Amino acid sequence: MWRKARFVMAGACAAAGVCVVPTAAGPATASAVQATAVTAKTVTAKTVTTEAAATTAKAATPAAARKKGTPYCARYKCIALTFDDGPWPYTPALLDTLKKHKAKATFFLLGRKVANRPELTRRIHEEGHDIGNHTWNHPSLTTLSDGEVFEEVSSTSNIINKTIGRMPDYMRPPNGATNSRVASLMSDLGLPQILWTGSTLDWQARDTKVIAKRTLKLAKRNGVILLHDIVPETVKAMPGVLTALEKQHYKFVTLTTLLQGRTLRPGEVYPPRGR
Repeated sequence: MWRKARFVMAGACAAAGVCVVPTAAGPATASAVQATAVTAKTVTAKTVTTEAAATTAKAATPAAARKKGTPYCARYKCIALTFDDGPWPYTPALLDTLKKHKAKATFFLLGRKVANRPELTRRIHEEGHDIGNHTWNHPSLTTLSDGEVFEEVSSTSNIINKTIGRMPDYMRPPNGATNSRVASLMSDLGLPQILWTGSTLDWQARDTKVIAKRTLKLAKRNGVILLHDIVPETVKAMPGVLTALEKQHYKFVTLTTLLQGRTLRPGEVYPPRGR
């Protein structure tokens, strides 16, 4: 009978993960078995609680944030600030502001200004901003011959390449003036055309408060905002604008980051008109 009791007890101990060897003292043995059962129950409860907490934490984490390789702008509220017509004497102050806010931007540069300010052009590139082609002299491309369009754009790509060691990935037609012919020519040159979701018309306003107000009004997720670093009031408005948009949880990114890995076709217009 005692051997049978020992066998049953051993099985129970193995299941609990703790083994108590019974002695001749009956009450003491019962107390030990009861303590073992309480210990096993506590360990099991802690395990269940830990697993439940892990499950809850995982559920609280957005799936996009957990998934490796998810594009940055799929996880965060991005906006692309773009600055045209530089580099200019006001550009260094803008770069200082962007650096202070850990913000990245896209600069569409004029070829003749790149030729005159190569060191400033290199600084833009070295600080992690995108550089795009904005033609050599800022003409309306739709009014030029095919040969003139080619010269305006190709000469600018070449001087950018000579200055920073790489060709631009994008171009922006001055004044947004483009058509099917210009698109075809840009296709031949391998350059997508970048427009905007909103223009501040800062070159007309010339007023820091107005420019700031317009920029904030135009801001939206994945927006492409048109500004000019040749306008001193725009540069002065940027510290306040960046601070205000940061409070709205925006991340300031280059156009390349905004595209989230998408490759635009040469000649393609982005964002599409009407957006």
